[in-house]
Amino acid sequence: MTKMRVYEVAKEYNLSSKEIMWALDKIGVEVKSHMSMVENADIEQILKYFNINQPKEETKVKEKDETAKPKANVKKVVTEGKPANKKFTPQLKTKPPKNKKNKKSKAKGDKVIISSESRPKELKIKDKIAVQELADNLGVSGTELIKKLISLGLMATINQEIDYDTASILASEYGVDLLLEVEEDLFMLKDEPEDESKQVERPPVVTVMGHVDHGKTSLLDTIRNENVVSTEAGGITQHIGAYQVKVGDRKITFLDTPGHEAFTAMRARGAQATDIAILVVAADDGVKPQTVEAINHAKAAKVPIIVAINKIDKPNANIEKVKQELTEYGLVAEEWGGDTIMVPVSATKKQGIDHLLEMVLLVAEMEELKANPNREAVGIVIEAQLDKGRGPVATILIQKGTITVGDSLIAGASFGKVRAMINDRGVRIKKAGPSTPVEILGLSDVPEAGEIVRVVDEKIIRDLAGKIKDQKREEELKKSRPVNLDDIFKQMEAGEVKELNVIVKADVQGSVEAMQQSLHQLSTEEVKIVIIHGGVGAITETDVMLASASGAIIIGFNVRPDVNSRKAAEIKQVDIRTYRIIYEALDDIKKAMSGLLDPEIKEVVLGRAEVRATFKVPKAGVIAGSYVTDGKFINSALVRIIRNGVVIHEGKIDSLKRFKDDVKEVAQGYECGIGVENFNDIKEQDIIEAYKYEEIKREL
Repeated sequence: MTKMRVYEVAKEYNLSSKEIMWALDKIGVEVKSHMSMVENADIEQILKYFNINQPKEETKVKEKDETAKPKANVKKVVTEGKPANKKFTPQLKTKPPKNKKNKKSKAKGDKVIISSESRPKELKIKDKIAVQELADNLGVSGTELIKKLISLGLMATINQEIDYDTASILASEYGVDLLLEVEEDLFMLKDEPEDESKQVERPPVVTVMGHVDHGKTSLLDTIRNENVVSTEAGGITQHIGAYQVKVGDRKITFLDTPGHEAFTAMRARGAQATDIAILVVAADDGVKPQTVEAINHAKAAKVPIIVAINKIDKPNANIEKVKQELTEYGLVAEEWGGDTIMVPVSATKKQGIDHLLEMVLLVAEMEELKANPNREAVGIVIEAQLDKGRGPVATILIQKGTITVGDSLIAGASFGKVRAMINDRGVRIKKAGPSTPVEILGLSDVPEAGEIVRVVDEKIIRDLAGKIKDQKREEELKKSRPVNLDDIFKQMEAGEVKELNVIVKADVQGSVEAMQQSLHQLSTEEVKIVIIHGGVGAITETDVMLASASGAIIIGFNVRPDVNSRKAAEIKQVDIRTYRIIYEALDDIKKAMSGLLDPEIKEVVLGRAEVRATFKVPKAGVIAGSYVTDGKFINSALVRIIRNGVVIHEGKIDSLKRFKDDVKEVAQGYECGIGVENFNDIKEQDIIEAYKYEEIKREL
């Protein structure tokens, strides 16, 4: 037997990767992950530990010829006092055992400030509570609780917050039961804590992301064509926005939607639909701006990333170069000492696809994805539309529970009864369990993507939908901007802001790095500045979407937002700040964090024009024959010249003409001649942006 990876050993002997890692820890061998290599001698010790007899070589050959999966005479025995007839579930060193209430510890002489008779039997807290606050409620000293936390292996200060589970353990020491206080919010689920004994393994939900030309669609098509179970005679495979594939006896669910939209629309509602992200990078092209955006979207959603290095069949493919470029964004291949799985594939030649799917299942195993199928269904809307013949149609992904035809359900302000349910192969089905995508008919209205779907009692469904609609209206009326630089100090004083998320865009990579480094240095104890994305080029609609979902502000250095991103920012209420000098941006954020920001003047964009021809005029210089695409131009306006999303000049209008006549103003949809003071390097397809400054008074 040669050296093998952890997951390969687990697969060979019908064990889980976690069991192998646990056994390695017991015999004193440290491994980083399921991809770590294991020596032959260590494998032999593991097998002895589990009392597994190694098959002889000729036996192994025979087993490989058989259709059944080889089990290699696996027999689990009594280990550390565990009876042999019970399922063996080892505890990993890296994963602490489940919280246990230890009521006997009360007898160890803890000194309490108040008597046990006057101490409450029950106490309601939110999901987090400060150590001192818990001590006050329990009637003990904060120092005493800190000592108990240390005994549990947790270091905390008197003002530090601890989670509900940890607080429950501490409270149980004094005979107090903690109850979780749930805020009334009709948009979010108010599920009871899940009974882990009723949960079973569910298929992972995967989203494929990456640069537009790197083969995302080809990869999805290849996976679907090769692995989707063939339909019954006459069955038609249809597109419902998601589908399942079979790998051996297991399934994987793919969301066939644009990656960014899938993350942002759902995260904006507090939902998480994706378990794993596959990042597609072309071996002949390397990391591109959209690749970086995809990485940052996945990281912001805290989703594990598997890299599929595609197009390895191309003559100029360079796999090692791709791996090197990805290290700059925190993705280091496992064979280079990192923890990111990278799989070389060719979607067109169908190479490496099976290995990629195997790695998806391996990551899913490590994530321990489980759900309870025997409860009311809860899911999320993937996409929805109004069908002329069928009415409102919604594709939903079941996350837990089982949905059945005839169930009453609610999705945001939409409600109804499931009249029919169709799977991804176009087949009508009667029920669907966790991680299953289905198309449902029977809703009253078309729900929005990202809405939570849940099965509810038919008697309360209309009343509940009405309340949700009312609450939604109230929320929209009082909803403030996600993050506005002017308001940061007020939010800090109210204790609302702990982190300031920032997206940085600039004209060159050096400026991006300089801005990021300078912003990191501004972090304080009150506010930590987090750069969730940095990139080169104009501020795009994708940047605005990411900012909206993450509650971020966008800082542009020497770049501008285009028309679409500007409109999206207005709709999503995202704060975009643009600068020509780095220290001005830093100075604004410093002032905001110190409560000293004085927004005396505000830039107002008047209009944008596209240069379609240039003319040299004696004494006047170069005149730009332009078409006003947005807003209007006035002859007193300031202007900036934008080429390929980058500002190349700022100045003021020298002349504004319609035909040969000087005019004061030119509206959208009209042609005009624009002369820019002291600037003649105007070229066709340049964008001229007209703006002015207005003085704005701060409201007290």
